[in-house]
Amino acid sequence: MHQSRQRFIFYVSGIIIMTFGIALTIRSLMGTSPFDALLVGLFQTFGLTIGSWEIVVGLALVLFNAAAQRRKLEYFALLTSFITGMGIDLWLFVLGDLISPLTLFGQASCLILGVGIVGLGVSVNLQADFAPNPMDRSMLVINQLTGLNVAISRAIVSLVLVILAFLFSGPIGIGTLFSALFTGVFIKFFMPYTARLNKGKETEPASGD
Repeated sequence: MHQSRQRFIFYVSGIIIMTFGIALTIRSLMGTSPFDALLVGLFQTFGLTIGSWEIVVGLALVLFNAAAQRRKLEYFALLTSFITGMGIDLWLFVLGDLISPLTLFGQASCLILGVGIVGLGVSVNLQADFAPNPMDRSMLVINQLTGLNVAISRAIVSLVLVILAFLFSGPIGIGTLFSALFTGVFIKFFMPYTARLNKGKETEPASGD
């Protein structure tokens, strides 16, 4: 019971941190990750909110993954998309006009900080190993169906997302390239610290359980 609660705390905390970073990259106006660029493009084209499109696209990916693998829907993956979508909308609302950089230095700082925080959030979330991310699952599905390695499979998913984001006039820019190149670097940097924090929590006595 104690470990399950701890995993859920890491899971939700990771998403909250990650979505704050996503909101910062959106506010930087320098481009976002391919997936987030698609969400912004859909928002600009059809309305709703960016977080709502996170949920819709997440559902589409869950349906694709289930059909491709001929398996049942991964409902926890839908939960991930739902919480992520709510987090993005919440942070964009909270930031409002507080963070609206106009200079190149301000925009670049916002972008770098955002990508770094995304990396931190993902590293925290990975400690939970609680629910799959629909996009990452799609990468693994392509890997299993085609035999291509994980890096190429992820590149294919990212390429499709970039094309779709471009078609819907999403914010593809230098930030998109920066996100693609450095998100993994930040995740790798933070992983030892979040793993140590997770291990420290596991060794604490479960008082009250």
